Amino acid sequence: MDTSQIESLIALHCQDEHAEQDLHDLLAVIAERNGVVPELAELERGSRFVLGYVEQVPYMLKVAVTAAANVGLQAEMDQILNMVRSYWSLDLDVIPDHLGIIGLLDDAYCSLASLQAVSDHFQLQTGKYLFPDDLSAANKVMRKIIGDPYIAELDSYVTKAVKDAGIMQAVKAMASPDKQSHFANHANIWNHGPAGEMPADHLRGLGFSED
Repeated sequence: MDTSQIESLIALHCQDEHAEQDLHDLLAVIAERNGVVPELAELERGSRFVLGYVEQVPYMLKVAVTAAANVGLQAEMDQILNMVRSYWSLDLDVIPDHLGIIGLLDDAYCSLASLQAVSDHFQLQTGKYLFPDDLSAANKVMRKIIGDPYIAELDSYVTKAVKDAGIMQAVKAMASPDKQSHFANHANIWNHGPAGEMPADHLRGLGFSED
């Protein structure tokens, strides 16, 4: 998958001189709404988390292509990735891109929540992990950072994309005995828990965590 345009947009906004301060301001407001007055160090940790979350998108999109090819979900994953590409190309989406780094939060969440949804369906039906990375905790934190009414609209968008791609029906077929035998002999489909995840428990000082 060609992620060059997405990577360029991420680099443009994540490396902007105002990005860190914009995230500090946003996280401070959210923390105070949660009854917390954060210290500067906590805001810096939160900003690094958000930047890391956004910057991880191209890598995860490439992982998704490989993982889908390994299990015969290319067509369904292509439809999900086409949705992701289309969303990144919109300036006036749920959170407009002209807001800088803040305007990429919805794009990143839409991307990674969609991939995690596919992975969750796959693991439920087959007992195998589709990706070596687990984004569940990070996605939960981002839900709290983005907040309502934006997150409700994004979740609806993701749910529709997964349904339209026929992910649930396709993955159910993966539970057949012959498919299970194939997975048992396939080194690239993980039968263990994810090897890595974005740490989120260190963000409790901002009033939100994965809990």
